[in-house]
Amino acid sequence: MSRTYKKIIIITAPSGAGKTSITRHLLQHFPVLAFSVSATTRKARANETHGKDYYFITLEDFKKKIVNDEFIEWEMVYVGNYYGTLKTEIERIWSEGKIPVLDIDVKGAIHVQREYPINTLSIFIEPPSVEVLRERLSSRGSETQDTLETRVSKASYEITFKDHFDEVIVNDDLQKACNEAELLVDNFLNQPL
Repeated sequence: MSRTYKKIIIITAPSGAGKTSITRHLLQHFPVLAFSVSATTRKARANETHGKDYYFITLEDFKKKIVNDEFIEWEMVYVGNYYGTLKTEIERIWSEGKIPVLDIDVKGAIHVQREYPINTLSIFIEPPSVEVLRERLSSRGSETQDTLETRVSKASYEITFKDHFDEVIVNDDLQKACNEAELLVDNFLNQPL
């Protein structure tokens, strides 16, 4: 089967909008879905596991993979921190007969849609407001004031791209947002390509 006919689901949002929570919900609800583990050069947080949450690799290794065209998409999301989706990760999931779910940044999501224009469902998770997003990020306790401001500024910019995606879900209530995502994914899974 050619890659054109293999489905991909993209969940994208500014940091703190709830894309990871919604992605986890979808993965629990639909056994045919599999989480696409992204590669990153940032350090692992205390609760993260290599190969499960991210592939944590060195900047040198990441740059080698860029040169070798091993990514479907990659971005320097924050200064010095690269993120990307490895082609081998998507192929691995397809080879298991599953559909990859990409929980990725906005620019990366736009790029994947361009690479796979026919077989993707892209969902943008929008926070109810930038102030709510600021509160969510602040409550994580993992941000300094500088990184918080950087993330909020970036989020404001990313929200301007929401119309580039197939669907937009406003996450003002997580359960409601999960239910909306579930309906969208269910319809997509049942559509022939």
